[in-house]
Amino acid sequence: MFDFVRKHTRILQGLLVLLIVPSFVLVGVQSYSKFMDDDGVVAKVAGKDITQTEWDQAQRRMAERVRAQQPDTDPSAFDKPEFKKQVLESLVREYVLSVASRDLNLRAADARLVRMFATDQQYAFLRNPDGSLNKDLLQAQGMTAAQFAERLRLDMSVNQVLGGVAATGLTSTVANREAVDALFQVREVQWLKFEPKNYVAQLNPTVDQLKAFYNSPANAKDFLVPEKADVQYVLLDLDTLKTRVSVPEDELRRSYKENITRFTQPEERRASHILIKAEKSAPAAQRQAAQAKADQLLAQIKKDPAQFAELAKKNSDDPGSAVNGGDLDFFGRGAMAKPFEDAVFSLKQGDVSGVVETDYGYHIITVTGVRGGQAQPFEAVRAQIEDEARKQLAQRQYAEAAESFTNKVYEQPDSLKPVADDLKLPLQTATDVLRNPGAKDQGPLSNPRVLEALFDATNRAKARNTEAIEVGPNKLLSARIVKYTPASKPAFEQVQAQVRERWIAAESLKAARQDADQKLALWKQSPDKAQLPAAVQMSRRLVFSQPPAVLDSALRVPEKQLPAWTVVDIGAEGTALLKINKVLPLQITPQEVQETENQFGGYWAKAEADAYYRSLKKKYKVEFLNGGKKLMEEDPKGVESQKTASAS
Repeated sequence: MFDFVRKHTRILQGLLVLLIVPSFVLVGVQSYSKFMDDDGVVAKVAGKDITQTEWDQAQRRMAERVRAQQPDTDPSAFDKPEFKKQVLESLVREYVLSVASRDLNLRAADARLVRMFATDQQYAFLRNPDGSLNKDLLQAQGMTAAQFAERLRLDMSVNQVLGGVAATGLTSTVANREAVDALFQVREVQWLKFEPKNYVAQLNPTVDQLKAFYNSPANAKDFLVPEKADVQYVLLDLDTLKTRVSVPEDELRRSYKENITRFTQPEERRASHILIKAEKSAPAAQRQAAQAKADQLLAQIKKDPAQFAELAKKNSDDPGSAVNGGDLDFFGRGAMAKPFEDAVFSLKQGDVSGVVETDYGYHIITVTGVRGGQAQPFEAVRAQIEDEARKQLAQRQYAEAAESFTNKVYEQPDSLKPVADDLKLPLQTATDVLRNPGAKDQGPLSNPRVLEALFDATNRAKARNTEAIEVGPNKLLSARIVKYTPASKPAFEQVQAQVRERWIAAESLKAARQDADQKLALWKQSPDKAQLPAAVQMSRRLVFSQPPAVLDSALRVPEKQLPAWTVVDIGAEGTALLKINKVLPLQITPQEVQETENQFGGYWAKAEADAYYRSLKKKYKVEFLNGGKKLMEEDPKGVESQKTASAS
């Protein structure tokens, strides 16, 4: 019964940020934006403005949450359009659902909040042993009990907007049957792959053919040498400043004494117990009988303490510990019910308690081990204290240096030497920096914002410094181009081998397709001449080695048209020729049918909720403006992606 709290307390506490932050988007943001009247508006919901400032703040919050979960995340991910679109859509969604909950008068009552907090497992780690709210844990994250309650209320109200629609999502018998059939149907298929490599030997291009391929507008970009530049840059980061600061020894010792509790391992105790179960709500007679049994067992243990483990195995009603002789392993304060904890931490090792009453029943406890409670010596934690102190000092210096860095690269735009000399930072260089680096390229100069500013037409032409750009937590960079090489198309002779390679790749694909088409026509007309391998079974549930396009094509042919022939393009692998023979008898258990229908029902409910949300967006006249509109128009799928997902 104690397993959950004992095993997961520390882990669950670490999830607090992820629990109490996500939907708190609107709180504290609108008030800030009220005095930013000239701030750019990026979206409107029901006449309410979503400003550039709100969008920027939401991006920072999202980035901080991602970094907290995944510290190694590439900072450039937060500058990509996909990330910005996701954050803006989330902001719009929060506004839409908030307005809808207000219009529908969906405000959760206090009693519902209390009940939800008391019963919902996701909030278990926030509950003290007596069921009350752990205010210290909240305060550590900068949130008061009132703010947390309002966050719960907002969540519950907003969830009701779509929850009511999703809860009523009902699927028809026909739709359920089609869903089951789509997943479990098995077809007998013969298929043959026509691979491009098998046609390479017959291809021998002339120089004229290669030149025509090289000069074709469709292939123009394939042979371009990309634009690049040699670059100077200066990087200001916290790690550099940390190496420059020093902390006096007496400061380190004073910090140790002032924070001695941090370096003291909390006392933990190992205990075994025997539980005679009698819940608080049980009849008085039952509780009295349980107490009497506990008294009898205690008397036996006092006569012979060595038999504690054996008596626990035979008599304890806590199955998790009984098999181990009642052993609960080590635990600290706050992990057990208060009366149980008080008894354990009042005993000496080897002592046996009296009968201890809790809401679960009656316990007999013995302490079998004690550890912790002593402070680590200064020498053992000196390096940690010094690192923290240097980081604090560096952080203060960084704030000042960042302001100076930002100003100097702007005020003296034609050189980075002044800022490098002033802040004693190395003036670094990089050659052949590409405007569009590959996926494997890493480092601050592959940051999209840096590249956009660096290759900006004005900065490039005048060799100007970029603005100070944040390329990671506590990392600022400015760069300038010292030598620029525009994109160029090399002479045919320089890339003739590359042209030949690409020509053969393209023509071998065509040859494979032509052969497949010819075989299809011949074998459909004369099935006895077909040279197909043995039939295999294909199903969406049983995916083997066949390419996805082959599987999809085999299962999409209407059952009434079987047997059927088709040719499928499988990309660089070539072409596949398929003969779909028949549908095999369906083999499925009632349990699988039920599970599939339940899953399909969930998808259906989500689709209906998404459709309702889209209707709310229309009702509240959601529109994207200025920077928001520009970003969404760059890829309309950014707005419609959810629609497509729901429809599919």
